[in-house]
Amino acid sequence: MQIQVSKDYFHVYQALCSETRIEIIEILSNNQSNISDLARQLNISPAIVTRHVQKLEEAGIVKSIRTPGKSGLQKIVQLAIDHIDIQFPKKIFKEYLLHLTDLKIGHYTDFQAKPTCGIATEKEVIGKPDDPKYFMDSKRVDTQLLWLSEGFVEYKIPNLLSPNQIPEMVEISLELASEFPLSNNVWPSDITFYMNNVKLGTYTVPGNFSDVRGRYTPSWWNDKFSQYGLLKTIRINKIDTGIDGEPLSSVTIDDLQLEQSPILTLKIAAEQDSKKVGGLTLFGEHFGNHRQNIRVGIYYLEKEI
Repeated sequence: MQIQVSKDYFHVYQALCSETRIEIIEILSNNQSNISDLARQLNISPAIVTRHVQKLEEAGIVKSIRTPGKSGLQKIVQLAIDHIDIQFPKKIFKEYLLHLTDLKIGHYTDFQAKPTCGIATEKEVIGKPDDPKYFMDSKRVDTQLLWLSEGFVEYKIPNLLSPNQIPEMVEISLELASEFPLSNNVWPSDITFYMNNVKLGTYTVPGNFSDVRGRYTPSWWNDKFSQYGLLKTIRINKIDTGIDGEPLSSVTIDDLQLEQSPILTLKIAAEQDSKKVGGLTLFGEHFGNHRQNIRVGIYYLEKEI
């Protein structure tokens, strides 16, 4: 049941304003009951119980049915609802709104790639593997799988925030793995993330996985090659930056200066000076285990005018 703070629902509030009627609700929450049984459990007369039940019926909280009993028809009382939602006239906590950008793997605007490296669409490998120049092939916009042993890819994202919108959190979701010739299920790699040239932190992905085929990996792709990655979610809020609920760095959304950036940049890197330089593999919606590209969401609140 959904009600409001209004005189129209006074009968509901009035029905709940009684210890006896609350006890009746508690009893009926375990099992339906007849008037006599309710009277015995409450230690009051059946006539008084009947009046209380009528109040609850008028409010729509309980309902009664008549069934055959030992002495004719008996009134069986049961709950008619399992919750009441009270809506106040004004919300104290505002609802977050969302600008969501779907970044395809091949829509990078800058890159560096050291072999082993390459890109592939849903249907084929683009150009010649281990030759970075094919990262600029015109077909790259259709890329569904990207791999490099060392380097980065950088994306540009439109900042859809208007002047009256206050950013509260940025969320980045993507499927990734390390990179190893053919594949290696235990091959850790440090992946570093940047937004607007601010280092968000480094996550160590444990391997480049081919123990089973990826759920959406095309059938033509060799079983011995990388099949899927791990779906990771990075959140930058007013307090810090985390990945899958674990702390990643002390960077906050204020450090990104979103209000001053009409275009946002996202950089994903396997850097030469990392402790574990194990490369990077990114999966699009037609490769790996998750039907998605890179998702970047900006949660915001509207300013009151």
